[in-house]
Amino acid sequence: MPEKTFGNDYDHRATIQFFSRWWKLLVWVAAIALVASLVVSLLITPRYKATATLFPTNSNRLSKAVMDYHYSLDFMDYGIERDCEYCIQILSSESMERDVCKRFNLLEHYGISPNDPHKMFKLHEQYRGNVNVRRTEFLGVEVSVLDVDPQWAADMANFIAANYDTVCHRIHHARALNAADLMQGVCNRVGQEIKDLQDSLRRNPQYQQGLSKLIDEKCHELADLETRAAQTQVDANENVSYKFLLDEAVAPDKKAYPKRAIIVLLGTFGAVVMCILALLIVGRVKKEETI
Repeated sequence: MPEKTFGNDYDHRATIQFFSRWWKLLVWVAAIALVASLVVSLLITPRYKATATLFPTNSNRLSKAVMDYHYSLDFMDYGIERDCEYCIQILSSESMERDVCKRFNLLEHYGISPNDPHKMFKLHEQYRGNVNVRRTEFLGVEVSVLDVDPQWAADMANFIAANYDTVCHRIHHARALNAADLMQGVCNRVGQEIKDLQDSLRRNPQYQQGLSKLIDEKCHELADLETRAAQTQVDANENVSYKFLLDEAVAPDKKAYPKRAIIVLLGTFGAVVMCILALLIVGRVKKEETI
């Protein structure tokens, strides 16, 4: 009766025999893959990465911060997590992308034909592949740009950081103008009510006590509304920065892509592994055919 064996009974002699038989082929495959990977890596156009870092400010209204003494928050404070998320959304927005593409004529820069029916899709894909916005560990925001021209990458990153104020102002200005128009209409209506009450008081002096009280209440209401209207005017006309710029992007002097050593290593290793798998499969097929 044959004796049973337990545990790992793998026979290493088969592995040694395999490599003893095919080592020359594997060496040739590795050498060819190494040369091919090196050539491919040299043909890839290097790209440079420039990064600008900023901190968003507190998103509180400027008018409340400077005009309302009851307001406890300082508009000079650094933004909280909510403001950081707002900042990332604005920097990644289609509005920001349109401004950057127009400013740097990216259709031409990326070599996209203006007659291409899918030019906007290709431009969008190129832009998203080269521009990255991410949150840092301490609630800052990094804007990174990849490009074949290092100075171009730095200029784009700095423009995106600077244009953040422009986009924010565009958004707030439109809303503040609507609020200012609304508040002005309410002030005009309350002012007219005060005039009507004063006319009524002149015509009916016997109701002086009641009408005077109403006029005083309306005057207080109008004063409060005018203060709020002044705040909306400040918001509509403000031109302050919505960020603290920590680091401007500078033209990098070292490429960020491609990493040639990694390409060569992975290409060579992958080719050798695929060759080994192919030899094992062929050997198994031949063995089954002989059975």
